[in-house]
Amino acid sequence: MRPPAAGTTRLLYGAGLAAALLLPAAAPAQAEPPSRTPAALPAADGAKGQELPGMPTALDPRAEAVVCTPASKEKAKKQDWSRQRLDLDRLHRHTTGAGVTVALISTGVDPGAEGLDGRVTARGEAADDCVGQGTFLAGLIAGAGSTTPRLAGVAPGAKILALRGTDRRGQPDPALVTAAVRAATAAKADVIAVAVALPRKDAALTRAVAEARKAGAVVVAAATPAPPSRGSGDEIPSRTYWPAGEPGVLAVADMLPGGTRPDGALPTGTVDLAAPGAGVVSGGPRGKGHYLGGGVAVATAYAAGAVAAVRATHPDDPADAVTRRLTATAYPADIPQLDAYAAVTTVLGDSAAPAAGAERAAEPVAVRDTSATDRATGRATLFVLLGSAGVLSLLWAGFALSRARARGWRPAGAGTTEG
Repeated sequence: MRPPAAGTTRLLYGAGLAAALLLPAAAPAQAEPPSRTPAALPAADGAKGQELPGMPTALDPRAEAVVCTPASKEKAKKQDWSRQRLDLDRLHRHTTGAGVTVALISTGVDPGAEGLDGRVTARGEAADDCVGQGTFLAGLIAGAGSTTPRLAGVAPGAKILALRGTDRRGQPDPALVTAAVRAATAAKADVIAVAVALPRKDAALTRAVAEARKAGAVVVAAATPAPPSRGSGDEIPSRTYWPAGEPGVLAVADMLPGGTRPDGALPTGTVDLAAPGAGVVSGGPRGKGHYLGGGVAVATAYAAGAVAAVRATHPDDPADAVTRRLTATAYPADIPQLDAYAAVTTVLGDSAAPAAGAERAAEPVAVRDTSATDRATGRATLFVLLGSAGVLSLLWAGFALSRARARGWRPAGAGTTEG
């Protein structure tokens, strides 16, 4: 993981999903210096963009002393594009994820963070979130939004079990991740969200994930780690990261408002679902202010929140059925795009089951921009089906008539002609 960006990042709010100008908000995921932030761009609604500090994914591993991410003094006043995209306002009228526990394996979570009071249990050192990312992600999963309800998480009624999968600087550790998965399983967590990705397969982690799935937990994991800093010049080959590569794990990648992966995103064929991962607003472990964040971990948190919402609404569904529901109701694209509202409300039939031998998206993968057509897809499909049914009816009527005439049938009232 790379060092955090310094300074602030400009947040551009858009009017609905047409906010293509939100693309520059991916800066926190790329850890770019503020001098490269396109601050001159206007907000899509014509108002001046609001500046929020960026939430880092990790602290500088080369620094001699650990300096925790400072408290934000800024508060966002509007709902960001990601919550609009996931239709959270409507979702919360159906469920808040109450009764579901999400184990979050990240940098830790501050139990007293704004909007999370009373719903966070932190194991061991997980209550000390120096980086701040874990608390930021917890807000996306289960934050209540505090004084800004429209900035609530996907499942604001769910509980968070905070587990540390990194050192204090945010560097992932296989042993810590494995221990965290086992602790989540022992605690009977309904959802296990692994916000870190490891470059090598680990036998102990493989067993831990298998045990978690056997116990009935839905395991959601980041498909890749955060990309390295730009400027290396080396092309990074596609590869599998862990535990996202384990069987049955829902592997999640990040996407921009237009539906595409961010520039510099690490390539992998192990992706099941894409979720918002740029220009996202949430809180942190210190103070009551907001931050702007992005990356695969953010997308993973959103997917985990959606799983919590589904588990609360469909408590009898086994883990595999929950995962299938998330992918079957997603926006159609090369990588299906998370639709939290549809996942909760859609009535699925047997056709939602994946085809035998179905595999994850092959590399290279590209997410199509469906922002202008998402809502029209269902209607277009209905028209096609109705049109096809009409054609088939005409064909069948013609076939039946020809067969009847061949057997000597004549319409009522028609005479016969003798030869």
